[in-house]
Amino acid sequence: MTNQNVDRNEIAKFEALASRWWDPSSEFKPLHDINPLRLNYIDERVSLAGKRALDVGCGGGLLSEGMAQRGAHVTGIDMGEAPLSVARLHGMETGVKVDYCQITVEELALESEHAGQYDVVTCLEMLEHVPDPASVIRACATMLKPGGHLFVSTINRNPKSFLFAIVGAEYVLGLLPKGTHEWKKFIRPSEMSDHLRHAGLDVRELTGMTYNPVTKVYKLGRDVDVNYLMHARDIREA
Repeated sequence: MTNQNVDRNEIAKFEALASRWWDPSSEFKPLHDINPLRLNYIDERVSLAGKRALDVGCGGGLLSEGMAQRGAHVTGIDMGEAPLSVARLHGMETGVKVDYCQITVEELALESEHAGQYDVVTCLEMLEHVPDPASVIRACATMLKPGGHLFVSTINRNPKSFLFAIVGAEYVLGLLPKGTHEWKKFIRPSEMSDHLRHAGLDVRELTGMTYNPVTKVYKLGRDVDVNYLMHARDIREA
């Protein structure tokens, strides 16, 4: 792993929790709660049915299975062996077909049979856990067909995100295990836009995701102070 764009400590965090990935009342409850929002956001912009999709940092397969259920042909990649095992087992139980592989997107991009083969690439809640997010973005762009779509999501870096995403979510509300995030690894939308443009992508949309601790409901909107999604597209003609 020393030459790969991975953080072994980050992988270990999710390895330890992998068995509870599909338990909606576990530490992964926030992922279960936001997954329908993420899935609809993607499907409304690309119509997943019949598309080839790559889910980068797929973990236990929540989004991967969701896209497959919408009719996409999905490949999910992750560097955590335990989450991938959970994803494969859950797919066997549900009958939802996803091709899972333990590999980085940078390594996958070097394989000519995979580069430029995907209509949709997703990289959600993953970029804040790697040493070099720009490297991941470049590799994701390499995987796209001309005119293909990339969807990313992460956490903004500002005082509000420290208060809400770390102090609030991890220590006050207990929505996430303590130590899930490091504030310095959060990515401002301006930085994300730069990464996308330098990778040859056109930024199409920036959307915020907020959580109401009273109603316990997540929603999409204009507030990008904490969590946000970004949609970009390959500038080559399809």
